[in-house]
Amino acid sequence: MVTIDELNVKDKPKWCPGCGNFSILKIIKNAIVKLQLNPHNVIIVSGIGQSSKLPHWIKVYGFHTIHGRSLPVATGIKLANDRLNIIVIGGDGDTYGMGMGHMVHAMRRNLNITIIVHNNQVYGLTKGQSSPTSGLGFKTPSTPFGSIENPVNPMTIALSAGATFIARANAFDSEKAVNIIVNAIKHKGFSLVDMIQYCIIYNKINTPKWFKDRGYYLEDENYNPNNKINAFEKGLEWGTRIPFGIFYVEDKPTLEDNLPQISDEPLVEHDIKNVNIDKLMEELV
Repeated sequence: MVTIDELNVKDKPKWCPGCGNFSILKIIKNAIVKLQLNPHNVIIVSGIGQSSKLPHWIKVYGFHTIHGRSLPVATGIKLANDRLNIIVIGGDGDTYGMGMGHMVHAMRRNLNITIIVHNNQVYGLTKGQSSPTSGLGFKTPSTPFGSIENPVNPMTIALSAGATFIARANAFDSEKAVNIIVNAIKHKGFSLVDMIQYCIIYNKINTPKWFKDRGYYLEDENYNPNNKINAFEKGLEWGTRIPFGIFYVEDKPTLEDNLPQISDEPLVEHDIKNVNIDKLMEELV
């Protein structure tokens, strides 16, 4: 039986005291324990940023990639061994900025992986510049007079791109966040969890209180997550009220379902003793 202690490492994270990353790390560990996933069958893939250091602090397999490129690496891992539980970690800048193109294509392919985006609406690693999710007028070193760009909307982008599980969680409501991630990992298909958190150093506007005053849970309003039109309407809601919970769930074939090469066993288990590539190598030379 998997326990939290088995997932702990000797070293401690070096994040700022009060950072939401601490809460998210604990939430992910609790989700793995709740699902009783074998740590040897879990791999966390991350990009670049404070959030992307998370694989260092949990005793499962990890792959720390380059900026915005976590999803292509995760795709390769999944196709090589589709029996692995793959969790992708990234920040709002890493995922919705540099990595946006990769995210859209992974969604339309409906790859069976889960991505958890640490969304604090600012670049935390590189000293507080505005990020793709920063609000209009948000003042940072890169936008001293206030951001003039409309923020990206992860919910509606995911709906348009074809993700089959779309949710927003709150890093400071750990019980509900654990349940959302458990459902995301259990879902067969591409799962996006936009994890709202707080940057205690560089974002003094979107604080836990700011979200507490506006946030509510879709499940408390008899919401149906199987209706895409309703999901778009809720996805556009951001202001005096901000919805949390599962926005959309759809059951449809994954990319892996359409690959006969892995229908019986993962690629890593294929017998290649009788494969001869001499002819191919001659053609290439």
